[in-house]
Amino acid sequence: MSIKPEHSRAPEPCIEQASLTELFASRREQLRRMTELRMDRRISGRCDASDVLQEAFFEASRRYGDYCRAPSMSPFIWLRFLVCQQLTIFHRRHLGVQARDAGREIPLRPKNTLEANSESLAEQLLSCLSTPSAAAIRAERQDDIRRALDNLSALDREMLALRHFEQLSNVEIAEVLDIQPRAASARYLRAIGRLREELDRIPGFFD
Repeated sequence: MSIKPEHSRAPEPCIEQASLTELFASRREQLRRMTELRMDRRISGRCDASDVLQEAFFEASRRYGDYCRAPSMSPFIWLRFLVCQQLTIFHRRHLGVQARDAGREIPLRPKNTLEANSESLAEQLLSCLSTPSAAAIRAERQDDIRRALDNLSALDREMLALRHFEQLSNVEIAEVLDIQPRAASARYLRAIGRLREELDRIPGFFD
């Protein structure tokens, strides 16, 4: 069930066809990061983020005319939506019914269909924190972070993924979740606060 915005936001003007490639290239790193965060580890040996992005770009080129005739979201969020669609297709292609797990769905995200992977989030967080570089200690810390993330709600993990790792703006997050930018900012701050509380419970984590 999605939360309706307090008032509707008009989508950004449609970009020119010639700019589609430029837009995709300029935001490719964000789209790649999003794909890697949400890709099931079981298919990582059969395909990678580049495969998903390539298929998404082909799909964007094919559907661009329809999008321009009735744009329901801003250009980048539309591209992100198509990448999510393609990643879902890859999951179903390689995992079949195993790819469907209704218990892990996040209700508040009408334009995003895949949950960020806790293990991938832990890897990204570990690279941002000041921790020892020894492999054994890093592995222990990564496991600590993964457990801390698992103790958060799915929406908290989603907010961390959208803001901290996909590096979406408050306005973009608000569009993905169909909420107001102020609410998106508040939810992110709440999520980062809850993660800090979980990490504080781990003896010596910040030593």
